[in-house]
Amino acid sequence: MISSRLRDIPPFIVMDVLARAEELERQGKPVIHLEVGQPDFPVPQKIQDAATQAVARGETRYTPSLGILPLREAIADHYAKKYGVQISPQQVVVTSGTSPGLLLVLSSLLDPGDEVVLADPAYACYPNYVTYLGAIPVRVPVQSENGFILDPQDVRRAITPRTKAILINSPANPTGAVLPSEVLRELASLGPTLVSDEIYHGLVYGAEDHTVIEFTQNAFVLNGFSKYYAMTGYRLGFLIAPTEFVRPIEKAQQNFFICASSIAQWAGVAALRENHPEIPQMLRTYDERRRHLVRRLRELGFIIHVEPRGAFYVLADARRFDVNSYRLAQRLLEDTFVAVTPGIDFGPGAEGFLRFSYATALDKIDIAMQRLADYLGDVSGSSGSSL
Repeated sequence: MISSRLRDIPPFIVMDVLARAEELERQGKPVIHLEVGQPDFPVPQKIQDAATQAVARGETRYTPSLGILPLREAIADHYAKKYGVQISPQQVVVTSGTSPGLLLVLSSLLDPGDEVVLADPAYACYPNYVTYLGAIPVRVPVQSENGFILDPQDVRRAITPRTKAILINSPANPTGAVLPSEVLRELASLGPTLVSDEIYHGLVYGAEDHTVIEFTQNAFVLNGFSKYYAMTGYRLGFLIAPTEFVRPIEKAQQNFFICASSIAQWAGVAALRENHPEIPQMLRTYDERRRHLVRRLRELGFIIHVEPRGAFYVLADARRFDVNSYRLAQRLLEDTFVAVTPGIDFGPGAEGFLRFSYATALDKIDIAMQRLADYLGDVSGSSGSSL
């Protein structure tokens, strides 16, 4: 008999879309992937070299569960240099990506019946982590008209005596929103612990990213190497925790995950310690794609009130074509071979929207937009119509 914990967990829809898209590709269909948030750039060469050298040195065994000290020191130095904040390497726990890190953090904070406040829309898996631990996600709507920026006053109204944490993500998936410093400062003043997912830090365009530790010590930070360094397959992340939480989290890591990959950890040291000339060009390319995709989507009739300022996503209002985002995404994939993510994956506040990833080449984006133009042309003038 399957446990209710796993029986009731909803699917991560974008992964279902990806699976179907790959099935169509195996059938010879010319699928264009705008659904997944996976950088299409190679890992910078010095990072690749560090991984190879780690293997050659025999760095292929278990490490301490907190992670190797050179990487934890490099993370602390990075936060000091970029944000001007002082953290101890002893506050850093290296993880196999930010997903296990989030599970460790929330496990250290939540008891059954506790509440976690988060934006709606938000990363699809956030509420699933909360409910998996027996706690309750409390969604605070954010509006496309103001760039999906979380309003601290709305958060304040959502706080109850059972609120244990406020979970934020800036730059945000799926919206690309970047929270201004004044918003982070006000959120930090509300009382509950802040859990800040900063995995898209560095991927900003005409904006500035801030770590929540600039504004409060009552916070956890989640970050990693998958997005900025294009190291998704290395499965390397980290968390920064208040000192009193480190030992409980370390014990959980020992029991459930042992440690992060030793090879990936040494690659992470190189990521933070070395200069990578590939990255500025990568950022310029992302920005070019971002501006191009926003323009093309608007020309097709999608509504984008405020351009996204971070990550590599555009969350576009598609309700003039179909109010059911799952149905629309399914039809676009089957009929045009363009894979996009339905907004409903990210919460009820994104229903009727589609998320487009621009972590793919500009020429492929153009082909996808032309396919969508041909397919949607006959309904582009009818509000709320259904394909």
